Amino acid sequence: MTKLPISLVIITLNEEAHIERCIRSVPFADDVVVVDSFSTDRTVEIAERCGARVFQEKWKGFGPQKAFATAQAKNSWVLALDADEALSPELAAEIYGGFSDLNSEAGYLFPRKSYHLGRWISHGGWYPDYQLRLFNKSISQWDSADVHEKVQVKLKLKMKRDLLHWVFDGISDQVLTNDRYSTLGAKELLATGKKFSYLKMIFKPWGKFVETYFVKAGFLDGLPGFIIAVGASYSLFLKFAKLWEMERAQKKSSQ
Repeated sequence: MTKLPISLVIITLNEEAHIERCIRSVPFADDVVVVDSFSTDRTVEIAERCGARVFQEKWKGFGPQKAFATAQAKNSWVLALDADEALSPELAAEIYGGFSDLNSEAGYLFPRKSYHLGRWISHGGWYPDYQLRLFNKSISQWDSADVHEKVQVKLKLKMKRDLLHWVFDGISDQVLTNDRYSTLGAKELLATGKKFSYLKMIFKPWGKFVETYFVKAGFLDGLPGFIIAVGASYSLFLKFAKLWEMERAQKKSSQ
């Protein structure tokens, strides 16, 4: 396969279980950049074995870390994947075949399909979970958000084939991830001046469960769909509970 002037860019922390699959799924990239936050497993060793240029960088938050990683890319076209993602063979062929027709002012959205609890999840709002992963860094760049980071682009276009995502390594990993993201979400609310609300803490988690399990048909994914709906609801509850906790700490420190 002829290489294309595309840089595959990945940020990592202890991703030895995923990193090789991610890199191998993009055989046409002539440049692979991995920015690692001092992993204690074999992530760096595996990435280098797969031909990546590895940079060690202290964690800055999602947006700043991905911006730093993108800055290391040799090419203008950047394919920014998470380590637990991989191009499906069909998506790889779609990008490869359509590279010459890419619009440099556009960011390209991929429909993402996630694997969890022994199955590909097709409902509950999880699919198609469009993610912007391909862009031209000479025109587009990451924002500075610590969480829910986005690439700022002039135009968004969609590709047809699936980006594959191994979202959690099990229920314990799901719980830990929800805990981490709810903390980041609460900090974001606090930073933007949003105030804690008892009503939101009580009713929004219930609304999220109904939306995920019933409205978006999570029940069609069996027991994994139910577990996902409960997890989404609990994560939202945690975000508002932590906002309350942070506001109390802020008031005490100002007294």
